[in-house]
Amino acid sequence: MKRAKLVALIFVLNLVVAACGSSGTATTSGSTGTGSIIVSGSSTVEPISARVAEAFMAANPGVGITVEGPGTGDGFARFCAGETDISDASRPISDDEKAECTASGIEYVELHIATDGLSVITSPDNADVTCLSFADLYALVGPESEGFANWSDANTLAVEVGGNGGFPEVPLVITAPGEESGTYDSFVDLALGDIADERGTDTAARADYQASANDNVIVDNVSGNPTSLGWVGYAFFEENSDVLKALEVDGGDGCVAPTPETIASFEYPLSRPLFIYISINKLAENPALTLFVDYYLSDEGIAAVSEAGYVELPSEELDQTRATWSSST
Repeated sequence: MKRAKLVALIFVLNLVVAACGSSGTATTSGSTGTGSIIVSGSSTVEPISARVAEAFMAANPGVGITVEGPGTGDGFARFCAGETDISDASRPISDDEKAECTASGIEYVELHIATDGLSVITSPDNADVTCLSFADLYALVGPESEGFANWSDANTLAVEVGGNGGFPEVPLVITAPGEESGTYDSFVDLALGDIADERGTDTAARADYQASANDNVIVDNVSGNPTSLGWVGYAFFEENSDVLKALEVDGGDGCVAPTPETIASFEYPLSRPLFIYISINKLAENPALTLFVDYYLSDEGIAAVSEAGYVELPSEELDQTRATWSSST
């Protein structure tokens, strides 16, 4: 495994005091931040936030930064309870989560930091499948596919809902994120939601697959089985592309492979935005938090997006994110 998961990393750091100018370049002001910052949430965004935190190791210890990735949903639960300073998220905050934050008196600012392409993955040994339409995905992993043990079990349903079918009679071994994950929510919404609405079924994946909050477990299981199926954030596919095969996805305009270019343009139909949410409540009591987010959005900090294997925002969108942050402080 190439990627060692950056889970529960604690960096005791001196926080370089950074201010984003119009160019977004961080500059030091000569003072030193102190305190602690807790970042929790999406395992997809976690590698970005961990790299940003790690970049502060050039200075003397002053701020302790904890970065962990239990999942977007679990992260928002902690965030809205006032337990964390920043919530990493691979989907926007839900209405229920907004209500939880409101009930707890938690105010926040949402910052769009990157773009991801959910990658539908299998083993490179799986030569029978190269592209799946949304209808095919619904037939394989949607709420009506529960109990399907072989790929071929999905053929009739796939054709019924407008897919291609023609799947081989081999075991269908699925490992994918569980319900605590924003990657699960995004996949269900993007790939399954419209068909589920049309058919009056739950907007959910089948319950009888191996769910894991650990992306490395998903990568290991999918790469180790020749008739596997799963989905992860693009960075986890890209980092393990020697042992994984990314399937093309047809969202209605033909088969498209996930690449930095197709993800950035949203031509790839499973492209999605990535976010960090900053607690406004914590800003008032923790000056180091403002300095950290300033650095996160600087040219030096935001370079962690591509370093982690995701797609950087176009300059005009990044400028908008920076303007949103500036207006909140």
